[in-house]
Amino acid sequence: MGGGMEVHKNRWIEEWNAGRENLEFNFRWSRRSLAVVGLFGLAVPILVYKGIVREFHMQDEDAGRPYRKFL
Repeated sequence: MGGGMEVHKNRWIEEWNAGRENLEFNFRWSRRSLAVVGLFGLAVPILVYKGIVREFHMQDEDAGRPYRKFL
């Protein structure tokens, strides 16, 4: 029914895919990976949390309520 439609594999895509499948085995800690983990694992969540708390405090101030405590 659908014969004669062989797939021609791209060598570079196959190498990239194999690297993605084995990423946890080939991973090495470096300065760059520590910086990325520190930035997106610590700094960004802390900044998002601080921004959300600041927004709640501004709403409380506008409504004349005392600040709510978080954490």
